[in-house]
Amino acid sequence: MPTLPPERPDGSADRAHRDRRTAESFGADPERYDRSRPRYPDALVERITAGAPGPDLLDVGCGTGIASRQFRAAGHRVLGVEPDERMAAFALRTGIGVETAAFEDWDPAGRRFDAVASGTAWHWVDPEAGAAKAARVLRPGGLLALFWHVFRLPPGIAEAFAEACRRAAPDAPFDVGAVRDREAGAQWSLLDAAAGGIRAAGGFGAAERLRFDWERSGTREEWLDRMASSGALTRLPQERAARVLEEVGAAAEETGGDLRADCATVALIAVRAG
Repeated sequence: MPTLPPERPDGSADRAHRDRRTAESFGADPERYDRSRPRYPDALVERITAGAPGPDLLDVGCGTGIASRQFRAAGHRVLGVEPDERMAAFALRTGIGVETAAFEDWDPAGRRFDAVASGTAWHWVDPEAGAAKAARVLRPGGLLALFWHVFRLPPGIAEAFAEACRRAAPDAPFDVGAVRDREAGAQWSLLDAAAGGIRAAGGFGAAERLRFDWERSGTREEWLDRMASSGALTRLPQERAARVLEEVGAAAEETGGDLRADCATVALIAVRAG
């Protein structure tokens, strides 16, 4: 399993947690979010399960419970923490226990865990405060496992999405141009910001970086469904988001047929010191 080389952060990832408007916008349509977001690689779930000293797992920013359900199926006792009440309500309906709070403000009430995991959500957490909180709630030898999907959109789709987003949201507090090639450093900077927070907080050993490659195939409608659940669009008024999807849909029509993209899931795993 290849590890990732260190990359210098561009400074944007460690500021994302301050953008609460986007962070708490995904619950506008939790059903679409849950059906369109890909699941995490089995190999990643197995790596975390094998490394954790016990079954108790805390899922930070659990959203609709996508990762939580995978960890539950692997034998974990899962508790989710989620700031958006709408997302938390969806996860609860799937049988995941969820407490509604921002992780930095959440009260563990003396509970301890064998793993703290966060799937495509840790960038909405203050990297140093979040790592310090994780260190407090983890048992010695417990894992802090942070992971994100990396998408390289099909040719023509990335350009259309970036340009349409730039016109629809010129004041957006994120670099929409990064969607042209998400593997060109955008997600690596998330790992760097998270690793910096872990080092600053203390209490952990050296963080390990992992990468799991996979391919995503889908129809035009499935790709548009996925894009509609992205932070680039969930914070926009509905009519502006619809215009973006219309433009991207037109570009997708030109490609015809099945749309394929190379993807990866990147992970940062650190062990709580004894």
